[in-house]
Amino acid sequence: MRVLIVCALLMMSMIMPASGQVEMIRKLQHSLPQIKDSVRYVDAVNKISLLFYEQNADSTFYYSLRAREIATRLEYAKGIADATNNLGIVFDIKGNVQLALRYYNDAYNRYVAIGDSSNIVQTLMNIAMVYTVTGKTQKSIANFKQALELGNRIAHDSITAIAIYNYMLIYPGEFKGRIRDKSIERATNIAAKYNDRRMQLAIEQLRAADYLANNERDKGIELLKQILAKSLKMELYFFSMDLLINLGDQHLASLPDTSITYYKRALEISEQKGYRLYARDIARKLYDFYTVRNDKAQAYSYAQKLIGLFEEQIKIDKVSGIDYIEYAVKDQELRSEQVKVAYNKRFLWLAVAICVLTILSIGFLLRTWLMTKRTNEMLRIQFRQLETTMEALESTNENYARVIKIVAHDLRNPIGAINAMSGMLIDDDTNPQESREFIQMINESSKNCMTMIGDLLVTDFGLKESELNKEEIDLPVFLQQVIKLLIFRAKEKNQELVLSNSVNATILVDGDKLSRVLSNLVINAVKFSPEGGSIEVSTSETAGGILIAVKDNGLGIPKEFENKIFDPFTSSKRAGTAGEQPFGLGLYISKQIIEAHHGRIWFESEAGITTTFYILLPSSVIVSSGIEA
Repeated sequence: MRVLIVCALLMMSMIMPASGQVEMIRKLQHSLPQIKDSVRYVDAVNKISLLFYEQNADSTFYYSLRAREIATRLEYAKGIADATNNLGIVFDIKGNVQLALRYYNDAYNRYVAIGDSSNIVQTLMNIAMVYTVTGKTQKSIANFKQALELGNRIAHDSITAIAIYNYMLIYPGEFKGRIRDKSIERATNIAAKYNDRRMQLAIEQLRAADYLANNERDKGIELLKQILAKSLKMELYFFSMDLLINLGDQHLASLPDTSITYYKRALEISEQKGYRLYARDIARKLYDFYTVRNDKAQAYSYAQKLIGLFEEQIKIDKVSGIDYIEYAVKDQELRSEQVKVAYNKRFLWLAVAICVLTILSIGFLLRTWLMTKRTNEMLRIQFRQLETTMEALESTNENYARVIKIVAHDLRNPIGAINAMSGMLIDDDTNPQESREFIQMINESSKNCMTMIGDLLVTDFGLKESELNKEEIDLPVFLQQVIKLLIFRAKEKNQELVLSNSVNATILVDGDKLSRVLSNLVINAVKFSPEGGSIEVSTSETAGGILIAVKDNGLGIPKEFENKIFDPFTSSKRAGTAGEQPFGLGLYISKQIIEAHHGRIWFESEAGITTTFYILLPSSVIVSSGIEA
């Protein structure tokens, strides 16, 4: 779950009660026209940007860019660093952690350059929390420790309290016994010193966590409810997210309806405020909840929402990478312009003094040459980095498109079965027993669809053995079920689909994925066999393991296509005998699944006569076997 970013406010806002944020924003906005000092103007805009993050992240983004532009023009280093840090906060809230990390690192380097210790602590903490989200625990802990080590040495200790809170909340195991009590006491004293109500709420949250950890559940839940009520009243929506989710988690086992109320409230706020990571995590919780309850309608609704969030994130990632490159290029253009201006000034001074300072002029020219050389080298390195980034973006886009096409292809088979069987239900000739069988098969096909959608949400492209959900299955029963679900596709072309020479064996495989392989092979046989043709599925036990064969009497595979038939998005696609549309994905997917089982898939074909596809599952998958009588 996403961790709360309490550190978003700068030191200048720490002494202000959180409930006065909106009023403070209005006062600052009204004061901008009266500010004459340009540096003070940048500081005011940065402060407005930061105060907006709980209310509207887009406003934070707008004011950050405005402050950054003016600070760059004025060469105001701290203003540039503050605006850069604010941009990191925007992308962190919106769920673009890669872009957030880039801006946080940039801000950290700028704060180090000007020796701003308080903000160095803050950016180290922000970087640590981004690493937490990306699963890089060791890096996260290292940055937290570095932040606390520096925070313990600085005079303005308000940022240290925030670092203590976030470190303890994310990694409670790092603080045990007396160390934890002393850390909470220190953070409490700092919050009281600055009258920081936001920090006081955060410390109460730590105390609630202690109650829950010490089996004082009722006390912990009651305290969490009180903290939530206060934070919502103060309009601390981002702060409230973890509280809502925590309360939902605590009630899930005993009061599921109460739990769902908290989850839905959190989802509503996250969608209103654009907290994409929170929205995705909460939607996943709701999807899992309704899936366990077997409420397919609700589960499907949240599955659709999850897919929409993932698609939205893909678009954001694609655009954000380009945005960062654009900002980097603009920064470099500004730096180059500054170098040019400095060069022109120095050159003019040299021209005036050249008559009496010849030796100095030579030294100056040499220095300028070295600076230009370093600048060119820096530009060359940055250009190479930009090229690498663009290549990575293109590769990412191709992978996303690839995944979408594969899932769309796999969904055609179960949805086609549902369509065929529902059409037969409409026919008045079906009796109740047949109708019940059709409904049961429709239910099985819809479960297959849900399983495929679930695979898309939780796995990456490229199947590994560790991702298989292996279980013992009765091979004859399994094959009969697959044939039963596909026989309607064969009947559409008056074809005969039969199962013969079945091996009576129990095997340990991923049944859903093996069903996808057989469905692909049978559907291909149907597609490339003529009207009235026959398709035979058979099994046998060999020295190498279980051999499954799918034989048709169709078009066959031309010699020129044989080496390309298992390629993804192959160019060897042909229309079926009834003009069916090819996709070029089914055999590639099947090969990935069989190889994940350490098996082998191949074919034998005579052009225009027959094609037989073979699947060899290794002996290691056989639990028990024996030839049927």
